[in-house]
Amino acid sequence: MPHVFIGILRAGIIAAILFGLFGQAVVIPTAAADEVDRFPPYAPFATPYVTVAILGIVCVQVALVAVWRLLSMVEVDSIFTSRAFRWVDVIIGSSLVATLLAVGVSGHLALADIPFPDDGMEALGALAAAVGTAAVGASFVMVMVIMRGLLRKATHLQTEIAHVV
Repeated sequence: MPHVFIGILRAGIIAAILFGLFGQAVVIPTAAADEVDRFPPYAPFATPYVTVAILGIVCVQVALVAVWRLLSMVEVDSIFTSRAFRWVDVIIGSSLVATLLAVGVSGHLALADIPFPDDGMEALGALAAAVGTAAVGASFVMVMVIMRGLLRKATHLQTEIAHVV
């Protein structure tokens, strides 16, 4: 892989991590405070939902660090080694945690008696978003497990070829 392309990907990873930090420190708490100001019955739900949102972003940031490490392995042509599995497992684990957070939010939105200011369409929209996020997360985890299997096979073939040559 060309070094320029790896550099561009790393710049994107840095930008995404910094954007996530901004979201964690400013956007999420401010949005939650604004919602509580607009509709005070949301107050008991603000802290738990802010915490879950911040943890979800942490999961993405952990996965981005693992992608950075995998890019480093690609750069030195050592991606087909057992060390790569650790970083792929980190991506799978962080994606699984984020998916479980989305499932938890979906369950809470579906079962809890949360007051809504108007006709409840906000509840339906939030539930749909949480269920959609959980579905996308579960799909991503499954794809990553398949990719891990392909990496295992490629690593095995690389080792066999190295022994033959």
